[in-house]
Amino acid sequence: MSWNLKTWRQQRILTHELVPDELWQGVMKRLRFLRGLAPDELARLRQSVTLFLHAKQITGAGGLAITEPMRVIIAAQACILILNLDLDYYDGWVEVIVYPGEFIRDYEYTDEDGIVHRTREPLSGESWSAGPVILSWEDAAGTGAEPGYNVVIHEFAHKLDMLNGDANGYPALHPGMSRQAWSDAFSKAYANFCRQVDADEETVIDPYAAEDPAEFFAVLSEAFFEMPLAIKQYFPEVYEQLALFYRQDPAQRWSSP
Repeated sequence: MSWNLKTWRQQRILTHELVPDELWQGVMKRLRFLRGLAPDELARLRQSVTLFLHAKQITGAGGLAITEPMRVIIAAQACILILNLDLDYYDGWVEVIVYPGEFIRDYEYTDEDGIVHRTREPLSGESWSAGPVILSWEDAAGTGAEPGYNVVIHEFAHKLDMLNGDANGYPALHPGMSRQAWSDAFSKAYANFCRQVDADEETVIDPYAAEDPAEFFAVLSEAFFEMPLAIKQYFPEVYEQLALFYRQDPAQRWSSP
């Protein structure tokens, strides 16, 4: 699609489907990570949310009925990651599936002795490379119950991580970003964090981040938006790389009067 045709179509969508004022104002009051966004940033986020909702299906599962406020709350959390990027980062898939609460995922794995095990695990979110994002509404509702926790940002960070292959904590970087600087910052921080978790020390972010580098990136992405001042203080080199990747500086926004 040519740039002009794409722009024309987007403008038509924004003209006819822009998230209504009252609904948008309610969402802004609910989502704490919107703190400090400038009026022009909020306007661009509203446009991104509108285009996201036009392009994606948000479907209830497990008896959950999806309302318009629920759609906007989920979309706003998904779109904060790409506020200064492009909606094209979410191309290649169409559906977000939402359960009322945690959902059960059946797993099979083979241990080192070659024995196949089957297990059932409750999840609050899951994402697939070319498939849907699956969420628990109880966790995605945007209430900010736990500092740094945001399952929507977490799963959509995985989506960005998978644009260049399997989720591994090394997403496709923008031109001008140093792969070596990213690797050095994240490898050092991950090793130190794993040592903290192994020693049962108190950690700034969820210990689940020690699971693997992909989860470390996703958990830090949550915290980058939800508690940026803490991440800048305790993970300064990682914060710098995330600011370059997301092209945002939420710590600066939160520091402003």
